[in-house]
Amino acid sequence: MALPVQQIPKWFYSMKINFINITQIRSQFMRPRKTILHGLLAPQQSSGNFFHWGFKNYRTFSLWNSSQAPSSTRQENIDAQDSHPPSLKGLQLKTEVTNFDSEISLEELEDLPPISPLQQISEEDAVQIVAEPPLPPISFTLRDYVDRSETLQKLVLLGVNLSELEKRRGAGTLLLKLDFKNDIQKILMFLKDVGVEDNQLGAFLTKNYIILTEDLDNLRTRVAYLESKNFSKTDIARMVVKAPYLLNFSVDRLDNRLGFFQKELGLNVEKTRNLVIRLPRLLTGSLEPVKENMKVYQLQLGFKHNEIQHMVTRIPKILTASKKKLTETFDYVHNVMNIPHHIIVKFPQVFNSKVLKIKERHSFLTYLGRAQYDPQKPNYISLDKLVSLPDEVFCKEIAKASLEDFEMFLKTV
Repeated sequence: MALPVQQIPKWFYSMKINFINITQIRSQFMRPRKTILHGLLAPQQSSGNFFHWGFKNYRTFSLWNSSQAPSSTRQENIDAQDSHPPSLKGLQLKTEVTNFDSEISLEELEDLPPISPLQQISEEDAVQIVAEPPLPPISFTLRDYVDRSETLQKLVLLGVNLSELEKRRGAGTLLLKLDFKNDIQKILMFLKDVGVEDNQLGAFLTKNYIILTEDLDNLRTRVAYLESKNFSKTDIARMVVKAPYLLNFSVDRLDNRLGFFQKELGLNVEKTRNLVIRLPRLLTGSLEPVKENMKVYQLQLGFKHNEIQHMVTRIPKILTASKKKLTETFDYVHNVMNIPHHIIVKFPQVFNSKVLKIKERHSFLTYLGRAQYDPQKPNYISLDKLVSLPDEVFCKEIAKASLEDFEMFLKTV
């Protein structure tokens, strides 16, 4: 005897099905179509699992042709009928169900009781449950969150060094609060428009992750300010990469920094612009070392204001060099090597060199009798060549000796 379609929800309810998924039932019943409910090809199941058994053999536009099945198959099907619920033993295989929407009411399905969290389940069902470990409420590393955070995963793909960021206080918490699509993606697009290359984004964000929290309109305003000061797009891109915190500074602060260097060094607008292009961290770093070095050059080392101007426009880095290094280098070059101020001014790169390197090479030239730094005399050796050439070239072109001789000499010093 065929089971009336109207009784199917009630039959499900009377069988006390424990794992009914209302969403699955809707997806099967909401589409109008002609279907066949198969009954005799189901594996042996208990009556309590009829829902699983019934829908496992549910097929669209398929008929079971009992007349074409072999006798052995028929016998198996007959045996299988014994395991079916008694109320379905007489169910014919060609029971056609057309348009479930018109026969079954969704209200009847929604009347089924919800699954209780206290409901007992079998051991077989229990071992199939995969429970992810909870996120730690407190952690000293971002590694615990990478697997579940899309933001962290995409930052890693960009080349961001999370092991460096997690050392900074509050950085990990900040990144976990950000949404990649809504918060980070627009900043990345902005940086690319500024001129930051794809392979530079990782290193940039590792140094300045705070920019991810900046307002996009403020960032655009700061770029527009630099453009108004005749910084080209290439210059701005170079400055942003070399000084990652540049765009975190407000327009007023950027303007004050440019004004400081123009006034303190007495430079014109073009030379001031070239100065910060070559060393953009002058705009983002502390001004105290710069002020102190200016006093050192004038008061301790005895350089004139115009000489300082010439040196810093040639080698801007000497504005941020340590006071100790400046005084040691000048003391040896001026007082030991007897090189006057006006020659040092022509070769300010000497302040960027290691004092030990200058001492070793000067001592070797003195030993060979070739330590001659006066441009008015023969065999003149410039400070530039003294400090910039590699050892092999220095020995061959300046000292006129072999590298082995230079290395042997250093062992005796």
